[in-house]
Amino acid sequence: MFPEGMDMNALLQQAQAMQAQLQQAQEDLANSVFTGSAGGDLVQAVVTGAGELVGLTIEPGAVDLDDLESLSDLIIAAVRDAGTQAANQAQALMPDLGGLGF
Repeated sequence: MFPEGMDMNALLQQAQAMQAQLQQAQEDLANSVFTGSAGGDLVQAVVTGAGELVGLTIEPGAVDLDDLESLSDLIIAAVRDAGTQAANQAQALMPDLGGLGF
C-alpha cells in the first residue's frame, strides 16, 4: 500500500495542514483587489482576486471620438494588466503542494 517507513497519520496531518493553507490563500486572494493600467495611467482597471472587474477609470485624455478603437485597446490592456497581477499574486499565495512526498 504505502512505501516502507511512510506514516499514514503523518501523511494525513500534512495533507490537512496543506488544505488549511490552501483555503487561507484562497480567502486572502478573494479579499484582494488589483489595479492595472494602460496608456500611462489614462485607463485604470480594478479586478478582484477572483478576476471580477469592479472598477474602471478613464481619463478624459484617453477619449478621442474619432479613434474609439484605441480606447478599447487601452481598456483591454488595463484589464489584462490587473488580471496578470491577480494571477501572479495567486501563484505567490498558493502553498507548494509538492510536499506530500508523492
